[in-house]
This record gives sequence, C-alpha cells and structure tokens, in this order.
Amino acid sequence: MKTTRILTMAMGFGLAAVGTLSDADSPARGAFVTTYPNASGSSATYNVAGAIDFGNPFFQSLGTNGRSCVSCHQPAQGWGISPPELRARFESTAGLDPIFRLNDGANSPKADVSTVEKRRAAYGMLLAKGLIRVGIGIPDGAEFVLDSVDDPYGYASAKELSLFRRPLPSANLKYLNTVMWDGRETFLDANSPDCIRGTTKCFAALHVDLAHQSNGATEGHAQAASPIGDAQREAIVRFEMGLFTAQSYDNDAKALDGQNANGGPLSVAAADSYFGINDVLVGDYRSGKAFDPVVFRMFDAWASPARGGADDASPATKKARDAVARGQALFNTKPIPITGVKGINDDLGIAMLPGTCTTCHDTPNGGNHSIPMPLDIGLTDAARATPDLPLYVLRNVATGQRITTTDPGRALITGLWKDVGRFKGPVLRSLASRPPYFHNGSAATLRDAVDFYDTRFGIGFTDQEKADLVAFLKSL
Repeated sequence: MKTTRILTMAMGFGLAAVGTLSDADSPARGAFVTTYPNASGSSATYNVAGAIDFGNPFFQSLGTNGRSCVSCHQPAQGWGISPPELRARFESTAGLDPIFRLNDGANSPKADVSTVEKRRAAYGMLLAKGLIRVGIGIPDGAEFVLDSVDDPYGYASAKELSLFRRPLPSANLKYLNTVMWDGRETFLDANSPDCIRGTTKCFAALHVDLAHQSNGATEGHAQAASPIGDAQREAIVRFEMGLFTAQSYDNDAKALDGQNANGGPLSVAAADSYFGINDVLVGDYRSGKAFDPVVFRMFDAWASPARGGADDASPATKKARDAVARGQALFNTKPIPITGVKGINDDLGIAMLPGTCTTCHDTPNGGNHSIPMPLDIGLTDAARATPDLPLYVLRNVATGQRITTTDPGRALITGLWKDVGRFKGPVLRSLASRPPYFHNGSAATLRDAVDFYDTRFGIGFTDQEKADLVAFLKSL
C-alpha cells in the first residue's frame, strides 16, 4: 500500500507532487518519487538518494550568465526542455530567464536582443523547437572542407558551424554509453573493460565522461570563467546518476503499473544495464547470450488473451491498455528492411538488413544502443532541410564528392567523411514529457516520428499500427 505526502515546490521549474513510497513499493528504503503532469498524463522521477536536494550544484549558478544545469534540464520536461515551457518562461521573464542567452540560446551570438520582440526573434529556434545552438568548427586535418554555407542567421562559417540540437535528458543515465548526440564527451581508455567486442577500442567509464561533461557545460553553456572543482563535478554526476524518469500515468491507459504492468520509473531504476548488454551484432557482452529482439516487456501483462492480475479497469481503459501492449509488440517484432543507413549497411557491407525497431534500440528497458553506434538515418539530408536551419555543403578533399547537410554530426568530432550525418540514438523513456523529437526537433509529435520511420524504410504501417506504436511510446 503506497503512503503519500504532497509537497508543493516552486523553484523556477514547475510544481510537483512528491510521494514517499513504502518499502514494499520502492527499490530502496526512503525512496522518493516526484510526479509532473504532461499532455498525455504524468511522468514521475525516482531519486535513489531520497528527496531531491535542491542545494546540489546541479541547481546552482556556477558560471557568469545565471545558468545552472536545471536551466536546460527541467524535471517536469523529463529532465530536458520543451517549447511550451520555454515559451512560458519567456513570457514570464520578458525573455530574460537565464536560458535565453546569446552564446548558445540565440539563433546567432550576434542577434539583437535589445527589446522583447527582438529577443523573441533572436531565440526563435529555442522557443519553436527547444533547440540550443552548438558551435563547432571543422577540425584540423579533416577529410572534408566546407565549400559553402547558407545560414539564415548570417553567422556560421568553417571556423564555427551553427548546429541546432535538443538538450538530452539528465536522467536514466545508467543506460548511456555515449554522452552527447555526437559523442564528443565520450572518451577512450585503453585500460577500461568496456571495449567493442572483437576490437581494441575501449571506452572510459561513464562516470569519467559525465564528470568532464559537467565541467564542459558549465564553462560553455554557463560561461564559467574557470573549471569547476572536482567536488562539484562529483556532486553533479552523483545526483544525475541517481535520477530515473518515465511516464507513470496515461490519460487513457491510466496507471502504467496497473494490472501487473511494469511501467514507471521504478522499473527503469531496477533494470540491469551495462556496456554491451544485448548487443545486436555479437550478443550480450557479459552472459554471451544471443541478441534478444524483445527489448521491452513492461506491458506484457496487458497483452491479450493472457492478461495478468486483477482486471477491474473500465472498458475504455482496457482498450487503451490493449493498444499499448500491441504497440510494444510492434516495436519488438515488426519487420523493417534497413537500407541506406551509414553505420549499418556500409559498415556491414549489406545492402539490406532485415531488422526491427530493436535492431537499433537494443538496450533492454532503455531503448538506446548498448554500445557506441552513431548512425545516419537521413535526418540531416538536404531533402529534409527546413528554412530555419543552416545548410552546409561539404567536400571530400580526396575524392571531390559533396554532401549537403544541415548538421555534419559525428564528423565534426572525428574529421571522418564516413561520419557525416551520424548521431547516437537517445534513451527512449519519458518521451511524452519532452517533445519534439530527434536531435533537431524535426518530429513535432510521436506520430510524426513514427511516420518518418514508416516513410524512410517503407515499413507499411497501417493507421492502427501507427496509433498503437504511439500509445506505447508515450507510455515509456
């Protein structure tokens, strides 16, 4: 039986109900779960340390422009950000909240922000799609050069390309193996046990990556004048690593742990996860078991005809739970002919790889890839460019080949031509809290994301299958 106490918090990032769980409900004594409403129902965050410590450096301004980690990692937005909340912040502060800063919140660092209306235009990408501008130049010795750039904001150059990307959530981090969309905060360590199977490419422990990232974000996003201390880095990483978030209640399916289902953040925290778990290519790195394409099982109890537990839900709730269960099955098993994906078809030398959603989203209960595997699925292709994004023409120095892209992705870190347009896949939890989707916010809704994959790979989803997949994804 859950025991609950309700607290109201107004810390500049929303209201929340904090429920104290009984020992029977929680993976750890004294656990706290915090719930936040969203358009689909509500999400919940479980903090392994108990009540959220708002004195942690995560919530402190450690730089010079007023920002803290929470400026871009809001608890109510799945520990990320979303445009509706950003627009509310803009209106309540006349565009002066710390997230609205020229260095990376604006479309250009040279934008005019002298009036409210000019600030509204200057921060247009942040307000419309929740996109932060990341400035990265072409590295020395790269296999390519910048032939031309069409930047609607008049700033980007080979010295500093403007890349508009969604901030990634600062929760569920135990599932990560790659930090940042392009992996620029993921480091190699020859002495690490986390190595790509069959190679000598070994990766530093996640804790090392996150400690480096916490300082990089403070020096970059918060414009700190000097590096933050080791104790502050450790406190931030420890706090982040203890956060687990997921959708906990759906307006249609109701409680996502009802009727013996296993939705919500406690299952996210309790699940095992490690480098190479259930890898699609070589199987599980620790157990040696073959890859299991059934990656998500939280809603098995809702699958007909073998429902589990007491079923006293209304007919409408049962119908909604059926849809979630069908969507989970589709995610695990619907055949997808994978073609033209850099990082899969070219690396494997296979024109078409028969797969499912879980071929790329293979981490059990998390849905990201369990080893670093940046992929290009076409999100930055010129054919998908929109007028609000810069367009870059890159030329291969050796071959003269050209690629037109809105974001070179991993290639700006490695300098490799093959990496143009390649990005990691994110953890697929608490999706309902943080639209839009993909690194560039190009999918406004989960239905838009499903439609993209359907068109890109010629899957042939029916309307019912699309609806079921959306019901599942918004329940994660």
